[in-house]
Amino acid sequence: MTATVDWAAVRTARSAGQTTTDVLVQMLQCSAREAARYLAHELGLGCWETAQMAACEPAFERLPLARAQSLRAVMLHSPATGWVAVVHDPLDRDLCTQLNHWAQGPLTLVLASADDIHAYLNQQEAHSSAVDALERDTDAGSGSRGAVEELSLARVSDATSATVKLVNSTLYDALRAGASDVHLESTPTGLAVKYRIDGTLDAVTEVAGVTLAEQAISRLKVLAELDIAERRVPQDGSFRVSLQGREVDLRVSIIPGVHGEDAVIRILDKRAMVESHGQLRLDTLGFDVGAVATLRELMEAAYGMLLVTGPTGSGKTTTLYAALSETHTGRDKIVTIEDPVEYQLPGVLQIPVNEKKGLTFARGLRSILRHDPDKIMVGEIRDRETAEIAVQSALTGHLVLTTVHANNVFDVFGRFTHMGLDPYSLVSALNGIWAQRLLRLNCPHCSRPMVPDARELGRLGLPATDAHAFEWRAGAGCGDCRGTGYKGRRAVAEVLRLDDELREMIVAREPVRRVKEAAHRKGTRTLTDAALQVARAGGTTLEEVRRVTLAA
Repeated sequence: MTATVDWAAVRTARSAGQTTTDVLVQMLQCSAREAARYLAHELGLGCWETAQMAACEPAFERLPLARAQSLRAVMLHSPATGWVAVVHDPLDRDLCTQLNHWAQGPLTLVLASADDIHAYLNQQEAHSSAVDALERDTDAGSGSRGAVEELSLARVSDATSATVKLVNSTLYDALRAGASDVHLESTPTGLAVKYRIDGTLDAVTEVAGVTLAEQAISRLKVLAELDIAERRVPQDGSFRVSLQGREVDLRVSIIPGVHGEDAVIRILDKRAMVESHGQLRLDTLGFDVGAVATLRELMEAAYGMLLVTGPTGSGKTTTLYAALSETHTGRDKIVTIEDPVEYQLPGVLQIPVNEKKGLTFARGLRSILRHDPDKIMVGEIRDRETAEIAVQSALTGHLVLTTVHANNVFDVFGRFTHMGLDPYSLVSALNGIWAQRLLRLNCPHCSRPMVPDARELGRLGLPATDAHAFEWRAGAGCGDCRGTGYKGRRAVAEVLRLDDELREMIVAREPVRRVKEAAHRKGTRTLTDAALQVARAGGTTLEEVRRVTLAA
């Protein structure tokens, strides 16, 4: 194509929000593909079409599908040229800077029309075997299946398809990225999409359009079988997706805000933990050997109560399931009551809480006691009634495993006192308390040796001489860890095993300081000490230790 272009006019149009190729289409009176070829020739870059993109491997782990749709750019990997970024506007400096950061290495920039990029992403979505269908569970109790909703961007093209694309691609990306939660936050101009990965929120993209934001929330309501007309009060529901034949439950929470409704989707992948660690056992979760040995001894008790404590999302239920999985021989009757049932163990009776039907923790626990159990697992103690029944169960010959929200093993007693429980009955039933946190690990691809400064050490009560005494490391940030410097998590724990001396001190309401001193003399190690052991070996940073354990 031979043409003269007023590049000053192009720069003016770009500053007004138009893309370079859109401006060229208007100036040259040509198609978007011809404009892309012209621009590539002027800049000395390659110009690709869909077939050339299809010959490479997509790198959605570096540039997720939802963000690729928003940016109209694709990250690919070619055996011949390495990392390739396909863009529709190479003059977008911010975009090119981001792509170079995600590549973390040599990057070849090529052009393609926005239509070709869109078609390629549609093909990837349509032919991906990773996402089979979106299933609604119309009756969780009966196990029946509802209608199937295809997660395919290529199969929809009407005016409402943008909403389906947004919701489906967001869920697809979140599952691929290993997110535990998806946040859809309404803003004055549209919708902000964030994923919680390894315990921290990661902003993924901004979606423009208030109408589209409202339709996306309504779409989630439909999938979760909620009232789409109700926008004034919070609503909760759930639905299910199928990922490579693996069913993943999604719990949806809708809350009205200033700019509209916000949604949070909790991803409950029952098989992800088992597949990533092999058989679910305590020694695969990252705990140190001493803590695991103590927990196994507590699990061998014939009766009593074992409490696992920590904030939401700290892996309490996973730890209890690992402990049950290790000790389950088939000779004991094990019954669990949970909200929801997160893992499935063969030979174990697992009861999901259904408060709408009147099946609460307290009511279910009463029924369990008439079912001749040996071991009982209660998903969470939330109120006095459940706490009292759990304690009485432990005092009458049952081994009760349960969780409660508290900062550390010593705060548990104040938590139960606040519920109005008798301290003597509680400590008589308690065998031990286990507190845990999930600690982000340094990215193995970009972590480097470092020397912490004295101020950082001092905030954790460490001497300045520790700066050169251990193998401290920190992640620099790369495409594999999404620029955070961290990839993956492991659990750290403190465990308090009660004996007569500690029971007497607690019943006598001795100061917490004295109870802690006595426990430490008996070998109880704090969460901070457990986390520092990981950091000293180069597994994580002091900043992460302080973030996770300082309040504990």
